[in-house]
Amino acid sequence: MNSDFTASQNDYALYLPAISTFYTTHMGKYMHNECSIENSRFAKNIPDLEMLNFLDKNKGIFNYKWGLYSAGHANLDLTKTVSREEMIRSRDRNNTVLLADSGGFQIAKGVWEADWKNFDDKAKNYRETVLKWLCTISDYSMTLDIPTWTCTNQESADKTNIRTVQDAINTTVLNHEYFMEHSFNDAKFLNVLQGSNHTDADEWYEIMKEYNDPKKHDKFFRGWAMGGANMADPHLILKRIVTIIHDGLLETGKHDWMHFLGMSKLDWSVMFTDIQRAVRKYHNPNFTISFDAASPFLTAVNACIFRETKFPHLGKWTYSSDNGLDDRKYAKDTRNLRDAILADGIFDNFEDSPVSEILSINDICHYAPGDVNLRGEEGVTSWDSYSYMLVMAHNVCGHINAVQRANRRYDSGIVPKVLFDQFTGETVRDLINRIFAEPDYDKRMQIIDDSSRFWMQLPGARGLGGKKAANKVDKVWNNLFEEA
Repeated sequence: MNSDFTASQNDYALYLPAISTFYTTHMGKYMHNECSIENSRFAKNIPDLEMLNFLDKNKGIFNYKWGLYSAGHANLDLTKTVSREEMIRSRDRNNTVLLADSGGFQIAKGVWEADWKNFDDKAKNYRETVLKWLCTISDYSMTLDIPTWTCTNQESADKTNIRTVQDAINTTVLNHEYFMEHSFNDAKFLNVLQGSNHTDADEWYEIMKEYNDPKKHDKFFRGWAMGGANMADPHLILKRIVTIIHDGLLETGKHDWMHFLGMSKLDWSVMFTDIQRAVRKYHNPNFTISFDAASPFLTAVNACIFRETKFPHLGKWTYSSDNGLDDRKYAKDTRNLRDAILADGIFDNFEDSPVSEILSINDICHYAPGDVNLRGEEGVTSWDSYSYMLVMAHNVCGHINAVQRANRRYDSGIVPKVLFDQFTGETVRDLINRIFAEPDYDKRMQIIDDSSRFWMQLPGARGLGGKKAANKVDKVWNNLFEEA
């Protein structure tokens, strides 16, 4: 079974696992000999927790050198040794690539409560601390943006004093200026583009684009991060990329990276590959698109394990994680995990990973009836902390493999229904190639506009498609970032 997902990445757009603090905490404590998991608990075939560190190509059961980690979940005090982040802090910088998020989501949700409009001492301290952390910890990182949807929630607005779109723009501009003045370590920042609808997104871009311009700034930002409507609507995404190219702000060796925040649908992952390949062919050969999701970790928290993918031609592509593998009756059952799942009908299909294939079912379902957890209680689950670590690792494998398999299927001619125009017989790959092969800016934009019906059929982030993204913000939008 493939365990080197770095080698099998090929020229596909990059999926970045948004690594959870639960995962880094237990990994880090183990690496510092502070782990609460007893050695006797470890699976026979996984006696060392560092075998689940996919960033370590020498120790990991599987290797994938890319990841995303957020300042919003981190310990930002770099003066202290923090065992919970050893996986991140001690990674081999020559063999890994880490994209760091800045914590704009935490501001928007009111978690980093401060007067961000007027920059009180709390806001200034957050900004200074975050910048130092980003410059120290990452290869690329986001700028500290204030998402425009901050002002649409009264509680968030009250906690941040960001009450209008203009407030969000003004504060983000000040953060940009601060980052440019105080950054170090040749930090590479991605300029985050926000806007909850096309109008706001266009205004945001026109104001923020100068910070990527090497003619105007010595420490110009080195790429782009697509948030808000910019990552939810393919119509706007393509117009934005074409405009960025037209403005000379996607240049080889200067602006080589573009990240899409919180988007990891299988059909979108292959569309991102189409865009990446087209831009590489016609404009910037170094151009890379990445996208992230925390779902492998979040689903595990809800006791869900990755079980299968489906890639029907002209059908709906799916990635499935489900619960059901949680029963104390398996505590003494040493059958192979997949064999037990299929024999007992827990799932009708189960796709192994390099992690799951060497596990027994009782490696996951650890607690027997009557067993108590570390708090001395008989909880509702048969899983302990080690179970969650194993399932998270398996889910990460499953998600990476699903994205890479989707790209291989797509290259072989298998196309998801939403990327095929039944009226013209054209695929989104054909259309994207037509757009970028056209050298004239206005004609490129016309092709995109003329294809608006096609863009409407492609569901966007968390179900928000092009039509909704083009409209004014509504209640749906307030939920768009709940898991970003």
